[in-house]
Amino acid sequence: MASLPEIFSVKDKSAIVSGGHTGLGKVMAEALMEAGAHVAECSRRPDKWAESFAELKSTASQRDRQLLSFKCDVTNKTQVEEMVSEVVSKLGSVEILVNNAGVTWIAPADKMTLEDWQKVIDSNLTGCFILGQAVGQHMIAKGRGKIINITSVAGLGGTQPEVLDALAYSAAKAGVIGFTRDLAVKWARHNVTVNAIAAGWFPTHMTQLLLATKGQMLASRTPLGRLGRPSDLKGVVVFLSSSASDYITGQVIVVDGGISASF
Repeated sequence: MASLPEIFSVKDKSAIVSGGHTGLGKVMAEALMEAGAHVAECSRRPDKWAESFAELKSTASQRDRQLLSFKCDVTNKTQVEEMVSEVVSKLGSVEILVNNAGVTWIAPADKMTLEDWQKVIDSNLTGCFILGQAVGQHMIAKGRGKIINITSVAGLGGTQPEVLDALAYSAAKAGVIGFTRDLAVKWARHNVTVNAIAAGWFPTHMTQLLLATKGQMLASRTPLGRLGRPSDLKGVVVFLSSSASDYITGQVIVVDGGISASF
């Protein structure tokens, strides 16, 4: 029987983290490298996050881990397939996928344009499918894999417009939950687990404007009385990437300080 450190280990495993240049993606990429994995991360605009990427490179260097970086739009099937192929060529395999890339758009439901709606759905939900499918084909061929889709408490229920007026984002993140559960059942026979992390309120580039005006209010509505910290996500993503979660699939782990418990 494997020891506790062994079942929680991701040492020398290879991971792809989409949207890994900044925000929660960067936190999770760092966590995986700190735990011993090699990481390939991708972003639509890597040039925009040069300073953030330098920090990732520092983590990789300190841990003697490989870090690959790609410019890739997860809604572009050709770009995604080319990236996955190159990752497999350079790292040998992809054993972990963190499907994190996404965007949001704040607008009243009766004013949101179809173009803005489609942009959010494509990035958060369709992109999750495109990348999940490309990596999943490789995992199925290998007979193992861990897929972790990043969703949000916004996908668990409705929110007052005064708190969050982003219907497309909430709909897309709810879709990610359904996608996670059904794909988990379909790919369980291939030893590929599919789970999701539903994040609460964390300070990131995506939430900075919202939190600048509503951060105190949102913290006060959180049972634990604060916003999320990077360390609150690190252990969860490593757990779901490791053998410790081998008998867990189709689940949504909510990391929100208790917000969803008080719905």
